[in-house]
Parts: sequence; C-alpha cells; structure tokens
Amino acid sequence: MPGIKMVQYSEGDVVLREGETNENLFKIINGHAEVYVGYGTENEALIRIIGEQSCFGELGMLLHKPSIYTVVAYSNLFVMQIPEDSFEEFVKTNHGAVLNLLRNTTETMLTFKVHIDLLLTEIEKGHKPDEKTLNNVKKLTRACGMYKSIDEAMRALKPQ
Repeated sequence: MPGIKMVQYSEGDVVLREGETNENLFKIINGHAEVYVGYGTENEALIRIIGEQSCFGELGMLLHKPSIYTVVAYSNLFVMQIPEDSFEEFVKTNHGAVLNLLRNTTETMLTFKVHIDLLLTEIEKGHKPDEKTLNNVKKLTRACGMYKSIDEAMRALKPQ
C-alpha cells in the first residue's frame, strides 16, 4: 500500500511522545512497547505493555491532536507506520487490526476512568491524594479534554 512504511526501533527508543502530534497510526508487527503518561518525569506512570497486532497513535492520525501518551520500545520493535491518506485502504485489508485499534482505544479510556474514579473516591472519603496521583489524573484528564470538568468535580467534593 502506498505511503505505508515498515520501521524498526531498538529497545528504549521513543516511538511516539506525549504532547507531540504525529499523524501516523502504528501497528506492531513484532516486539513489545510500553505506554506511559508523564514519561521521563517524576510523575511517570506505566499504563500498559502492548504487543504484536496492537495499534497506537490513533489520536494524532484521526484527529490531528497531540498524543496523550508516550510509547517506548520495550524490546526490538518492528512497526507498520500508516499515514492518514493510507488509512482507508489499510482498513479495507486489515479488519482485525481495526478491531484491535478499537480495543486498544477502549482499554486506554477505561484505564483513565479507573484513575479518575480512584482519585474521586479518595476525595469523597476526605483523604488528600498524593501529588503524584493528582498530577497523573490531571495530566490524563487534560489530555482527554476533560480537565475543566474533573477539576470542578474535585473542588465540589473537597471537604470544607
């Protein structure tokens, strides 16, 4: 398919960086990658490890938005890099990959929701969450475009 490239990364290479816009979808052909928020900071959090057939980079490719996570090669990694103008053709010939993309996106959303729910539960109990947890949730919600609403919810739930 025109425009699609095969790219190899070595263990430890950053494939996709949080906050940067990369308008390609990536499909792992061989190897594993780690998905982080806050990568390289004191608030770094490993979200999950993904492997063969997993896709990532959908936010940049589909919406032209900065990535909400960093993806780092956990092992030597071989990926298919799919630009937006080749995505329709990719979908026609890779139905399983599209299903995996939907699963990955859904898993990411659920992970974010769990973090937010844990924070809100702590606040409801009157506990002050630690700074790392608070920063991770703020980063996740900001990346998802929910920062204003979660911030308002946190203020409303804070014990007086």
